[in-house]
Amino acid sequence: MRSDNITKGIARTPHRGLLMATGVSKKNMDKPFIGIASSFSDLVPGHIGMRDLERQIEKGIHSAGGQAFIFGVPAVCDGISMGHCGMRYSLPSRDLIADCVETVAEAHQLDGLVLLSNCDKITPGMLIAALRLNIPTIVVSAGPMLDGESRCEKLTMIKGSFEAVGKYRNGIIDEKRLLELEEESCPSAGSCQGMYTANTMACLTEAIGMSLSYCATSAAVSSKKRRIAFESGYRVVELVKNNIKPLDIVDKDTLRNAIICDLAMGGSTNSFLHILALANAGGIDVTLDDFEDLSYKIHQIVKLDPAANPTMTDFHKAGGVPALLKTLSDAKVGITDKNTVSGYKISEIILDCYVDDTLINSYEKPVTTKPGLGILYGNIAPEGSVTKISGIDESCYEFEGIAKTFDSEEEAMSALENDEIKEGDVLIIRYEGPKGGPGMREMLAPTSLLVGKGLGTKCALITDGRFSGGTRGICIGHVCPEAANGGPIALIKNGDKIKIDINTRQINLCVSEQELDIRKKSLKPFELNCKSGYLTKYARNVKDASHGAIVE
Repeated sequence: MRSDNITKGIARTPHRGLLMATGVSKKNMDKPFIGIASSFSDLVPGHIGMRDLERQIEKGIHSAGGQAFIFGVPAVCDGISMGHCGMRYSLPSRDLIADCVETVAEAHQLDGLVLLSNCDKITPGMLIAALRLNIPTIVVSAGPMLDGESRCEKLTMIKGSFEAVGKYRNGIIDEKRLLELEEESCPSAGSCQGMYTANTMACLTEAIGMSLSYCATSAAVSSKKRRIAFESGYRVVELVKNNIKPLDIVDKDTLRNAIICDLAMGGSTNSFLHILALANAGGIDVTLDDFEDLSYKIHQIVKLDPAANPTMTDFHKAGGVPALLKTLSDAKVGITDKNTVSGYKISEIILDCYVDDTLINSYEKPVTTKPGLGILYGNIAPEGSVTKISGIDESCYEFEGIAKTFDSEEEAMSALENDEIKEGDVLIIRYEGPKGGPGMREMLAPTSLLVGKGLGTKCALITDGRFSGGTRGICIGHVCPEAANGGPIALIKNGDKIKIDINTRQINLCVSEQELDIRKKSLKPFELNCKSGYLTKYARNVKDASHGAIVE
């Protein structure tokens, strides 16, 4: 075992002494050392219930004959950090988390890991570490929160808060109702209720076989989640004893399974970044071309909040990820039968699973023959951009409008709040990419305000930043190259005509190449807007979104 490096031999007397200081008994010195990387935090609703899950995982590890060690990693709540400078730290925290997990596991020569995660960047950050380390690992996502409710109206965090702000500003609801929604939209611990980034990544983690069945959809406050945590702790010891590692499970086929599931359920656009980053960490040949290839083939068969009313609670009742995999496998759309951390192959997991086809549509009768996500190219995004097709009304698949340019999210928000944005406008929010932000902020506040003001089908938004999984409307993000790297998005001027075509996956600026060449020659060189600290280091080393915004 790896832990022999700190427990065996005379020369390791000091090491054993220090381990005994932590409470490790002599009897347990020969057992597998399992780290529980916990992202518990009092600041993050999705993580406040993790103390209980830590205990359950610990019990499982000890029951199976292992020695558990809990250590902490950072956690950022995207909702709380949204709309201000704090969001610049969200995406960079992914790589910070990966570094933290790798550092602790290597420094202490742990034999295996349980990664206790939940929210947006924590899950992919931990998975990146797992693939780098390639030691037996299992992921426990803490689960979604319960649905909110007020006056018999079903609420989610997005519709009950972010979009409610737009409704209030547009006079649709009064301040009393706004405060009621604020209080009731997030009623428990857990990740936000819809198919946003946290829940998308939890589902994809289960789909690639790195967590136990129903882990992604079991509510954070449920007894089922506690049992899954215990079983995960027990199972990781067996993974160590059988030397089953992440790269024995995760490969090109598994990541393509994840992409298929993502497209079929209309997940968060952030998943593109994270799957590409996972491929990089594992040395797996998956690129944006894989997304593009599959996006022309896969129908959307699940539609959840924010694009529809059903939530993760409903998805769990309908059969969750196993039911999704079964439906896709039966349709023979490319799901590869792979091993999972449970010890069962996908075909065994889905054999007798329950499927409610009123929510998880049969492939022959999909929600739409379009995928949930798509990649758009054109002279605005020659290296690609992404959109959540499931969040766009079909009447808007072809949209033509006039550009209004903003060089930061704050400028765009000011224009929205002052009613300067009108029907037919295309908001261009640039210099918000991985380097330009720095940190590639999510644009949930402006997109939610557009929807709340009734402009969700009447205006479009294009950015080199990101979107929350809770975004809906005509929104195109991850535009590459980004403005900070001199991308064409930096050349757009107020009054330019822009055409978006979801059907043909095109996004174009109706300006001649000659004019663009003239504009490019007069474009001022980008200057980083921070001079020290973590974000400066991040901006100098981050690659663009089409490569997963990885840090080299």
